[in-house]
Amino acid sequence: MGDFNAILPGTDLSRHARDLRRVHHAVLSGSRTSLRPRAVVERSWARVLRAGLHPDRANAREPCRPDELERRRRESPVHGVIDELAHVIRDVALMVVTDADGVILWRDGAPATLRRADGLGFREGAVWTEPVVGTNAIGTALVEAAPVQLFSAEHFEQAQHAWYCAAHPLHDPRTGELLGIVDVSGPALTLHPAIAALVETGVRLAESQLWRHHAARLDRLRRSAEHVAGAAGGPLLVVDDHGWVAHHRGVAVRDRIAAPRAGTALAVPGMGLCLPERLAEGWLVRPAGRPGGIRAILDLAGAPVLSVTGEGEPWRAPLTRRHAEILTLLHAAGRPGLTAGRLSKALYGDGEHVVTVRAEVSRLRRAIGALVATNPYRLADGVVLELAG
Repeated sequence: MGDFNAILPGTDLSRHARDLRRVHHAVLSGSRTSLRPRAVVERSWARVLRAGLHPDRANAREPCRPDELERRRRESPVHGVIDELAHVIRDVALMVVTDADGVILWRDGAPATLRRADGLGFREGAVWTEPVVGTNAIGTALVEAAPVQLFSAEHFEQAQHAWYCAAHPLHDPRTGELLGIVDVSGPALTLHPAIAALVETGVRLAESQLWRHHAARLDRLRRSAEHVAGAAGGPLLVVDDHGWVAHHRGVAVRDRIAAPRAGTALAVPGMGLCLPERLAEGWLVRPAGRPGGIRAILDLAGAPVLSVTGEGEPWRAPLTRRHAEILTLLHAAGRPGLTAGRLSKALYGDGEHVVTVRAEVSRLRRAIGALVATNPYRLADGVVLELAG
């Protein structure tokens, strides 16, 4: 773990804490000293000083609103494994779990430890990042994208010197996306060298549980959609709300496609343009390029509106004037389409607005999905556009 461990077996914790307080005072006051903090601590102190924080005061840490905290908990995949995680760690010290923004979502520990943490503002809803509370294991682990353990005066704020903290990033095992930080904290002089291994074990357990829950959800979705998939003809996918594939037929796909949205076309490798159809617990995705394809009418009589019909339910999307102009130009260009440079010239009179064009087309695709293809920009295969008004 490189620079992770703050102490080694056999370390005299009281003496080490005194040494670190001298280092903290010398470095942050600009005094000369032969002692230096660990590299991870030195980097963090430099960042925090540049942010204008003060080590001798409690820097601002107002918690988020209760409804915001509940929303973050609800949307975090970790909520499904928090009990298993707490079971591994809760009896050792204070366990804290944050989201990827450093907001504390859950705490668990002895009442006396929780009360001491409250005195630091170390509670649910608090943002525990370096720019807010200085060098701490959670915030520094977020910056370093690595496990971090801090002991006593390695913390920037003096009020945190009575603590140790050992933090480990928690990732989505499906995507590698950072979900948050798992941290174990307690009185500094109770730090044991095995704490690091305990936190890592808890994180690995949580990640494996997340994977098992994911597989179970997809299995339930596959079974619930069997009757629909069995009655539908041709190639198809059954996916969840995030695009994870529970079932496929007639097409080789990866584990995931773009997340479906109601009334928005999406492009699937091997299937082309598709219009997702809502199921009770997920989505049925089938090619829209069957007879009839997708018919879109761009009404320019008033505020531009795009009406789309295909195999699924018809839908309408209001457009900006600029987006309607882009669709009109792509309609006129036909199958060859337009490069970003040519579209820039058509819209702005020169080819100097390529970046702006790309941003506009990206926003247009977010509004109407893959009805517009890229490289070059054109109407996707199977899309018939008519202009009205």
